[in-house]
Amino acid sequence: MNALVIDRVRKSYGDTVAVDGLSLEVRRGEILGLLGPNGAGKTTTVGLATGLLQPDDGRVDVGGAGPPSTPASRRQLGVAPQALALYESLTGRENLEFFASIQGLEGEARRERVGAALLFVGLVDRADDRVSGYSGGMKRRLNLASAVVHDPEIVLLDEPTVGVDPQSRGLIFDNVLALRARGRTIVYATHYMEEAERLCDRVAIVDHGRLLALDTVASLVAAHGSEDVLVVETPAGEKRLPTRDPLAELNRLAASGALGSFRVERARLEDVFLRLTGRRSRD
Repeated sequence: MNALVIDRVRKSYGDTVAVDGLSLEVRRGEILGLLGPNGAGKTTTVGLATGLLQPDDGRVDVGGAGPPSTPASRRQLGVAPQALALYESLTGRENLEFFASIQGLEGEARRERVGAALLFVGLVDRADDRVSGYSGGMKRRLNLASAVVHDPEIVLLDEPTVGVDPQSRGLIFDNVLALRARGRTIVYATHYMEEAERLCDRVAIVDHGRLLALDTVASLVAAHGSEDVLVVETPAGEKRLPTRDPLAELNRLAASGALGSFRVERARLEDVFLRLTGRRSRD
């Protein structure tokens, strides 16, 4: 059974269609990247998946327990929204105690889960400081801790590394991979290609609220990317040779005696993304 099913879902805000007949099936235990430009519908999709928004049409099913409006479905979900969901006048620990309590955790169970969440994101030494004094990266990590404090089966992360320093970004990557290693399912909404390439088992490329492609990064590049480019230094100067088989092209050049230094520029997910969504800037 899939962890999350979004079936022909549509959501509009007045005359603006944010999600337009989107269908996704998220497998248990995978990291599914939701990749799209600004305004593609990623945040609306996360809101629909968590029950913060109601679809105008279509359905959402969480682990076979029905829509996210049901208590059995909600218990399976954790969400770290793009807009930080933190109380800055409280300490990090107090924030997590609050979020744990609204998930029904009390007493020793709550204390254990709060301690585990603080340890998970590396904030034990700052747990009793007010969040207003945290750096941007620390707030992002606490935002993630609030999503997992109740140990949900499915974690939805909406642009979880926006505005963070490289150290916190690396820690968040480690956290995401650790969640997958524990068998959790992650939906990772982002517009950063390198994050999708590094973390995601499969990537769904969306734009204008529609699914454009869904597969592994390697398969997306093979199906939609450009050819690799073999860049060779020859006596006549640099040559750029698009090719599906760089090794065969190198052997051909070596046989002709025209081979100097060389490098291969591989097709990347960014090529696929730009080919499918266009190169026009999004505001």
